[in-house]
Amino acid sequence: MTTPAPAPRIGLLGTGPWARRVHAPVLAAHPDVDLVGIWGRRPQAAGELAQAHGTRAYATPEELFADCDAVSLALPPSVQAPLAIRAAEAGCHLLLDKPVATTVAEAHAVADAAERAGSASVVFFTARFGEREGEWIAAQEAAGGWFTAHADWLGSVFAEDSDSPYADSPWRREKGALWDVGPHALSVLLPVLGDAETVTATRGPADTVLLAIRHASGAASSATLSLTAPGPASGVEVTLRGTTGTTALPRRLAGPEPAFHRAVDALLTAARTGLPHACGLRFGVRVTEILARAEEQLR
Repeated sequence: MTTPAPAPRIGLLGTGPWARRVHAPVLAAHPDVDLVGIWGRRPQAAGELAQAHGTRAYATPEELFADCDAVSLALPPSVQAPLAIRAAEAGCHLLLDKPVATTVAEAHAVADAAERAGSASVVFFTARFGEREGEWIAAQEAAGGWFTAHADWLGSVFAEDSDSPYADSPWRREKGALWDVGPHALSVLLPVLGDAETVTATRGPADTVLLAIRHASGAASSATLSLTAPGPASGVEVTLRGTTGTTALPRRLAGPEPAFHRAVDALLTAARTGLPHACGLRFGVRVTEILARAEEQLR
């Protein structure tokens, strides 16, 4: 009788609202990984989160890396990027949040470090890993024949009546909707319509940004991105128009937790097979490049 191989050991970096809501509970409950510990910039928060999920807090990232096969990062992008490089150099596979980084140089540095180390990578774009959304994206990519698309990705994180736990996020205050929800919109539009050949960006009210994109397929898309939409106006809609008619991104029926579970599965598969995932770091780098190009036009 053969002894089953031990589950891959994964560590969590981050203790904020996203780590508490999604990363920690999903990793602790996932049957195919062993959550060995948590590191955070606030040691007390790391200890409390670790205790809540039956694991331990680590004093330094390097101590956590040494005990892990992979790490999951739930940190602001400017913090995530250098830590991801250190994790890859320590031999860990990478499950990253979007955006990978908010500068092109940092994004490339993370991807280069992962490639040098042979580390598998997955960037968690919520819509791409949602069951219904992911199936729809794959079906539209296969169908082809698209003429135009429009995406509304409207959050109310910073609306006057907001009680969002992310309203206190300094990086979201600084970088706005372009960098927070822009990656989500691009994660849907790019696989269906092709790479962005040209991008223009215009400011709307508050942090709202309007994008117009010419894609490699010849299709055109537009996107309205905001974190300051009034509550009743918030929501996500993506519509495609082409030779087969019109179709819309299905609404997510559950929270982000099932999607994150599938992202963990995707990382395990990439690490086991050595085959890059479509939402790996190179895709994450491309998203950063497009957003940086748009940001330049807003200055």
